[in-house]
Amino acid sequence: MIELLSEARCVNCDVCVKVCPTNVFDVVPDAPPVIARQEDCQTCFMCELYCPTDALFVSPEADSTISVHEDALVASGALGSYRAAVGWGRGQKPTARSDASFRVLALVAAPESPRKEPHKPHTQERA
Repeated sequence: MIELLSEARCVNCDVCVKVCPTNVFDVVPDAPPVIARQEDCQTCFMCELYCPTDALFVSPEADSTISVHEDALVASGALGSYRAAVGWGRGQKPTARSDASFRVLALVAAPESPRKEPHKPHTQERA
């Protein structure tokens, strides 16, 4: 869930407002946007990904808010860490080629679908 918008880092570009699929932010003229509907956050990380100044922190805790302090987030390197982890931003190395999450998703069958047995190579029996 979105937990912090750093007014010190924000450049008032309103990109977070534009990319948020659930309209969590409100635009404030000549000021940083505000987190107006925190409970509507889907924890999709879109705002954090697109923020050019790493002014946002989205907690992976999707169902509840947590107490965060900007100084602690800065000191721990948490601001912008998701963007860096996926290879976004200047000087970052793209990580898409090393992402193996598709393999995990392939192992998890939908509840209504039966699990497939692993493929076993066919071997001929000798007489």
